[in-house]
Amino acid sequence: MSTVLDDLVALLSLESIEENLYRGRSQDLGFPQLFGGHVLGQALSAASQTVDASRQVHSLHGYFLRPGDVTIPVVYEVDRVRDGGSFTTRRVTAIQKGKPIFFCSASFQGLEPGFEHQSEMPDVPDPDSLASELDYIQQFAQFIPEPTREKLLAPKPIEIRPVKVTHPFDPEPTAPARHVWFRANGQLPDNPALHRYLLAYASDFNLLPTSLLPHGISYWNKEMQVASLDHAIWFHQPLRVDEWLLYSMDSPWAGGARGLCRGSIYNRAGQLVASVAQEGLIRKRG
Repeated sequence: MSTVLDDLVALLSLESIEENLYRGRSQDLGFPQLFGGHVLGQALSAASQTVDASRQVHSLHGYFLRPGDVTIPVVYEVDRVRDGGSFTTRRVTAIQKGKPIFFCSASFQGLEPGFEHQSEMPDVPDPDSLASELDYIQQFAQFIPEPTREKLLAPKPIEIRPVKVTHPFDPEPTAPARHVWFRANGQLPDNPALHRYLLAYASDFNLLPTSLLPHGISYWNKEMQVASLDHAIWFHQPLRVDEWLLYSMDSPWAGGARGLCRGSIYNRAGQLVASVAQEGLIRKRG
């Protein structure tokens, strides 16, 4: 693994401090608050550590309650809600300064045969023909505020390759849809749970800003207040985050200072491996 990916895996592994109680380090990615995917990945990691490895998470539903502080650790409390014959349910609360900043419910299931169908993967260019998001960020470096620039230009544990690029600081209005390829920046162990909570981490990149595309405004705009309110993931197939995955996103609705976004994640073979939904705050102040 690359150093930055090794650091991310360690970040999501968590420290067990008591039964059903875990502590995770925070990381400053240059955002105003703790990155939502960071909390998603760590919460799922905490839940997974209380479930037998024969069952994998198939759904996660969470709410962001307060902005996370990047300067202090996060404590995760796991409630073992139910261990049933087919499904296992966990509830996780993320805590900072004695208050919950996020909570989620996660459901786990063993492998089981059943009816199968899926939506078709969009026809988009292959990732090998595309440049990375980091390459594009470097082109717009002069627009990035000085305190944030170094963090945004640093090597990333998740490599992202957009299918279509818009100016991140002065976008033109476009349809509320985007496609990006992504994968871990290095090879990962054969640990199914690890790949799933890394997917949870990566699923928060690019999603909510999709709701701003038809309005021609950037989430970097100083008048914008942009924050995730909730996040849901459904895991459909075994997956590997160290292989290319296509994240196909759209925003069917926005209103009331909120935007709704959906995402479908496909592997390179065209299998739908996960689905995502999120509503977030997209408030223009002043």
